[in-house]
Amino acid sequence: MSLGIVFLSEVFGTAMLTLLGCGVVANVALKGTKGNNGGFLMVTWGWGIAVFSGVYVAAMSGAHLNPAVTFGLLLNRKTEYAPGVPVDVASTLTYFGGELLGAFLGAVVMWLAYKQHFDASDTEPASQLAVFSTGPAIRSVPWNLITEIVGTFVLVFVILTFGGTPSGLGPLAVALLVVGIGVSLGGPTGYAINPARDLGPRIAHALLPMKGKGSSDWSYSWIPVVGPLVGGGLAGLVAAVVPIIATAAA
Repeated sequence: MSLGIVFLSEVFGTAMLTLLGCGVVANVALKGTKGNNGGFLMVTWGWGIAVFSGVYVAAMSGAHLNPAVTFGLLLNRKTEYAPGVPVDVASTLTYFGGELLGAFLGAVVMWLAYKQHFDASDTEPASQLAVFSTGPAIRSVPWNLITEIVGTFVLVFVILTFGGTPSGLGPLAVALLVVGIGVSLGGPTGYAINPARDLGPRIAHALLPMKGKGSSDWSYSWIPVVGPLVGGGLAGLVAAVVPIIATAAA
């Protein structure tokens, strides 16, 4: 498989992820929508369905949709990211680039769908940013970072342990895993668990012309990037060791 196909697959898959994922947040957070005040459970299920859809769209490339997943596979010492896609510097950067661009584009399309609600005079800047990116319930750098590390570790470790890749595990299983992480571990930070999912839409928020737009909160932006990468990397390392321990114990 060419890296061009991998790139486009990840772009379209991750765009679908953020279009639907950020879309459900917009439906809940923005005033005047049909789903306004639908609650956090609605958001978690919406993100689960967003992952389900994105995995199908990007199945050809293994449907990483997430640099933390790609990084976890890299540290897990996999030889291929997907059938016919060797693990090397070029393919790793291709996945990262496709995931970030797709996340940005999906957020832009979501904004177009909800533009009238973003333009409403009573839409608060904090609500606008919350549609695009995550933020902490209690701001604390070390604890917010730990939350993102733990949540992403669970995501990538389960994927690596039971499926090898998201497409191998199955779209529905990954979707339910994301819902589970959201309802269990999403309270403190909004569970980015994906650097592209947070950074791409945050860049879109910074660039798009929105009335009454506030800060994009760049001082926090590194946490949902570094935390998931650390969590995904740790999951890749631990998942590589588990079979060795099991074999030794047997």
